[in-house]
Amino acid sequence: MRIHLIAIGGAAMHNIALALHKNGHMVTGSDDEIYEPSRSRLQNAGLLPESFGWDASRIDENIDAVILGMHAKVDNPELIKAQSLGLDIYSYPAFIAQQSMGKKRIVIGGSHGKTTTTSMILHVLKSQNMAFDYLVGAQLDGFDHMVQLSDAPIIVIEGDEYLSSPLDRRPKFLHYNPHIAVITGIAWDHINVFPTFDHYKEQFSLFAKSISTDGVLFYYDTRMIAEAVSEYSGRKKSYIGFDQDKNGKICHNDTSETLRIFGAHNMQNLEAAYLVCAELGIDDQSFFTAMTTFSGAAKRLQLLYSDSSTDVFLDFAHAPSKVKATTTAVKTQYGDRLLVACLELHTYSSLNQDFLPEYNQSLDAADAAVVFFDQHTLKMKNRPDIDQELIKSAFQHPNLRVIGDKASMHEYIKALEKRAQMLLFMSSGTFGGFDLKAHFSDKE
Repeated sequence: MRIHLIAIGGAAMHNIALALHKNGHMVTGSDDEIYEPSRSRLQNAGLLPESFGWDASRIDENIDAVILGMHAKVDNPELIKAQSLGLDIYSYPAFIAQQSMGKKRIVIGGSHGKTTTTSMILHVLKSQNMAFDYLVGAQLDGFDHMVQLSDAPIIVIEGDEYLSSPLDRRPKFLHYNPHIAVITGIAWDHINVFPTFDHYKEQFSLFAKSISTDGVLFYYDTRMIAEAVSEYSGRKKSYIGFDQDKNGKICHNDTSETLRIFGAHNMQNLEAAYLVCAELGIDDQSFFTAMTTFSGAAKRLQLLYSDSSTDVFLDFAHAPSKVKATTTAVKTQYGDRLLVACLELHTYSSLNQDFLPEYNQSLDAADAAVVFFDQHTLKMKNRPDIDQELIKSAFQHPNLRVIGDKASMHEYIKALEKRAQMLLFMSSGTFGGFDLKAHFSDKE
């Protein structure tokens, strides 16, 4: 097939392009900006657009399918040309759903924890030499790409509740109709498209209703989630998370193993992954033995650096519930050490002054905290400037510093390593383009 991806530079979009190229399809794409690591990956595969920007001449009647990314707009000239020619246009979840027909579909949804839970399942399935396809939102050790499409009998999908495309305003996870599903948690996010919490929570009720009636739903045991999934008529089971001691050991039934991951939120993710794998026929010993070698997904409590005086973690946390869970996990694990937590406000929700109060006390576990926002991000997202005093008032942390320009943030990071024992960076962005991994790897 000849397939064109509009907004090819996105995390999922460029990995779909790579998977299709690997399968022998003729793949082209376009975007107005492409950042690393998408840029290098596309370039190495010969898929990087020759020029950035939108050009209707890229579209002709010989294209079999157009995949439209969320970054594009409804007035995109390539999209308009594709519509005028009557081409098949898919959002990427609609395309993945089409490619998944006939497979057993496992979908992991939730406001937080879905990437890690999906990653755990993939890690275990690979250890068992099982054939499977997947779509996950982070780079994993042992996996070349974040998407694989083949003739495997099952597919594991990280199910996002955000909108599918400019033309398809449904949450992505409503496309998949899973046979096995997980809801890890519900905490208000994406205020730009779900202006109230009730509207946001309703999407998870719709997700539950979309599960195959002969399937199974596993969900974290809260009253809120139980209410959201109450109308699902199939089999369902709640979970609370496994117990782990201070040394990382976990005991379940007759199995006892020491794991690399830690934190109550990861123990919740672990039980969800365990339940899914058990449903797929994987025994306890095989599951926990595989998990002893699991070190996490990229940017999910990822240890960037460690020496006798400094440990540096990077986490994708950006929603209030995840910020609180991650900060608390690190402080609980290393309670005798000073913790400095640095959070970048990067999403539409976090940069919305009406949403900021949701972050109240989310950084309380940190001894010192920094909240950073980049003026370039505000401009790109069409957001007005933020009152720094409003940020301080929202977080209510007694030792909080707010930084509103990337040069000052970069200088702060460089100085921070000399006096902190635990550094935790949390963002869905890049702290204004600062290469944390390279910086701390070079630390003497």
